[in-house]
Amino acid sequence: MFFYRFLLTILSPLFALALLRQVLRGRESLSDLAERFGAGLTSARVSTSPRLWVHGASNGEMTAARVLVEEALSRANDLDILVTVNTVSARKMVADWGLPRVEVRLAPMDFRPVLKRFLAAIRPVALVSLENEIWPNRFTLLAQRGIPVVVAGARMSERTACRWEKMQFLLRGIISPTIAAISKLAAQDTASEQRLLQLGLPASALLPRMNLKSTVALAPAPAAELAALEQVFPRDKTLLAASTHAGEERLVLEAFHDLQKDHPDARLILAPRHPSRADALAAELTRAGLDFAQRSKGDDPAQSQIYLADTLGEMALWYHLAGMSFIGGSLTHHGGHTPYEPVQFNTAILHGPHVSNHVAAYEALDQSGGARIVSDAHALYEAASVLMSNPQHAKDMTAKAHTALSPLREAHLRQEAFWSALAELTKLPALK
Repeated sequence: MFFYRFLLTILSPLFALALLRQVLRGRESLSDLAERFGAGLTSARVSTSPRLWVHGASNGEMTAARVLVEEALSRANDLDILVTVNTVSARKMVADWGLPRVEVRLAPMDFRPVLKRFLAAIRPVALVSLENEIWPNRFTLLAQRGIPVVVAGARMSERTACRWEKMQFLLRGIISPTIAAISKLAAQDTASEQRLLQLGLPASALLPRMNLKSTVALAPAPAAELAALEQVFPRDKTLLAASTHAGEERLVLEAFHDLQKDHPDARLILAPRHPSRADALAAELTRAGLDFAQRSKGDDPAQSQIYLADTLGEMALWYHLAGMSFIGGSLTHHGGHTPYEPVQFNTAILHGPHVSNHVAAYEALDQSGGARIVSDAHALYEAASVLMSNPQHAKDMTAKAHTALSPLREAHLRQEAFWSALAELTKLPALK
């Protein structure tokens, strides 16, 4: 751990510059920056009730974790929950939930002085950390103070595991104590579970696998807005490129160019994973000579066959409108995004080969015919063309997808082992 702390100290000026850059760009305020270093903690602890600390990276993780937060509140009436997140947008989202006994703030930096002040103020009974949020100083300091660390839906991609393996000599003194600090862990999938065991997690720390994203049900899109947009986007002729990453949009646009030859009335909704990339995407579309309408600019979507949906929190709307959806992060090495949300809205799923984030779900979908793998732009064009030519085939795919994912969703909803373990660790029997 000395090497990690030394490295943090050496790199701290770079971290400060990166955070200051966020402030200068208007993405965060100085008060946000101060919050990351523990500002406002003196009055944070006003209740004598036990407090559970729940941490997730950003919007996706916290959307998935809402069911966990609500379940904890319903089980233990005297429990307070502090949620920490890494982004300002996620902080606003959690605050907008308006849940009683829930406070949200930006997560503390992983510096020991900041963490010591943070822990002294909030005095948590346990930390529940989500997915791949594994922080060395945070975990080891909690363990030293006898505070349980539970990881829910733990995810470790093949790429991350390979990176850790290559740097094993440097990271050995960091990984071992960090993993040793974990009291219990519920992996998202079998592959992540095996990788974490290889890193030294004892088998006795394992809980039944848990994929929080399988429990997510997005709120329906606003009826009035949906009705208006349905006039512009015929569902059987609309392809959604959902949560795409850099390198994928070019392939999607190439596929759509060919698709228009077979289906002149085809429409494309391009919804990047990070709306902050909208300017770069708009520039790319302009350089390619493509007409497009942009959601954030208030453009009329009827003016073009390509709609750049560069806003947050509207995925339910886009899934409602599209009869078929390419799920991003799967043609590049990002592990693929959740298939549960598109299935909820009965849109046929197309995805690339890189789906390590949801292996079991995609295997079930592919084996049942509830989804189709596409490896490049031509395969995406062919698959979308088939679905547009035969809308009934798209409907059949969605029916098979519901059947394939239903057992997985039900299994993840039944997490009594998780709550029993948390109740035992925190000495809060009400959580059982």
